[in-house]
Amino acid sequence: MESVLGRYKNLIVLACVLVAQVLGLAVQVKRTTDTQSTRLIRIWAVSSITPFEKVLNWVHGGSWNLWHNYFYLRGVRAENRELKAEIERLRLDQVRLNEDAAQARRLQALLAFKEQFISQTLPAQVIGSGGSEQSRIVYIDKGQRDGLKPDMAVITVDGIVGKVLKVFGSTSQVLLIDDQSSGVGAILEKSRLQGILRGTSAGEVVLERIMTDNPVQPGEEVRTSGGDRIFPKGLPVGTVTRVGNGSDLFLSIRVRPAANLSKLEEVLVVTKLVEQEPTQLQTGPVRAADILAQRLPSVPDKPAADAEKPKQDAPAKEAANPAAPSPGKTNPTPRADVTPNPRSDSITPISPKSSGAGATVLQPATAHGPAPAPVKVADPIQPVAPKTKPAIPPARATEPPAQNGPQ
Repeated sequence: MESVLGRYKNLIVLACVLVAQVLGLAVQVKRTTDTQSTRLIRIWAVSSITPFEKVLNWVHGGSWNLWHNYFYLRGVRAENRELKAEIERLRLDQVRLNEDAAQARRLQALLAFKEQFISQTLPAQVIGSGGSEQSRIVYIDKGQRDGLKPDMAVITVDGIVGKVLKVFGSTSQVLLIDDQSSGVGAILEKSRLQGILRGTSAGEVVLERIMTDNPVQPGEEVRTSGGDRIFPKGLPVGTVTRVGNGSDLFLSIRVRPAANLSKLEEVLVVTKLVEQEPTQLQTGPVRAADILAQRLPSVPDKPAADAEKPKQDAPAKEAANPAAPSPGKTNPTPRADVTPNPRSDSITPISPKSSGAGATVLQPATAHGPAPAPVKVADPIQPVAPKTKPAIPPARATEPPAQNGPQ
């Protein structure tokens, strides 16, 4: 090695001097483009280092992809099974909730409950705040010219903010829900307990008028109840953060508002509420309870015209059927074999009498006694058989035998 350096010493020194001169020139010389000028040494340095950076980036990217696509995904199959089970559970919950919602709609339709819907809102921008810390008030850039009125609800996407307190020409004053003089009808989402939401002097929000014997857990959602006739029912208010014992057997419930009241920039003013009767949507077979509910109203009274119609038709029917007996009376028809006796009110039977050619005729009975038994006479035209006697028919069973009567 020493022999090589000693032999080519002059050449090595010359090469080092040339490289130093080139580097010095590269530092001094600049390459100018349309936007900026860059030193030549910078361009050479970037060009020489870029290939190594590309190789390093390729190696790093390949190892990162190998880790995340293979080694890191070893537990993805188990996680996928858990997610599928969660999806099935959520689907069952969705079916149950849909059934509960349909039942609630039917009950609301049956009881004729009215619902309030937000049909129109007006966006506004917060332009100022109250001058006192005790008063939680903000000002918005909409006023009487825009159709605002006092006691209109002010909300955001996250939850309720307050209500319009005073209205001026082009601005309005909004009272926030954390003010001491504010009051909002609220209801707990799970336990369905109703109370009044108020503010404190420290700027906190509390829920009042809930008895101590009612269980309330932190983390429960609070929504508007609609009892104040300002905020529609069901809007988010906040979340319960702390539950403690208050005064007069009431709980002291601290609520964290859903909307950030200290960083309000844009709000929505509810300018119109619509009360709508809930309609029952029949998407499936009708249940027996629904049919029974439809039959609950009483049957209307029969009109007077229909009640008088049978009375008017009765004389026409009697004229059309004169022989029809009236109820409760009997009209016996005379028999063919009896005739009325002019001397008495009783009916005397008619006795038969022989008259020519073996025929019998009816002869009225005398008043002294019953008629004699009929005797059949032989026909003179027909020859009479010898050694025979004419047969005498027996007396009728319906006629009594002759007793002490003239023969």
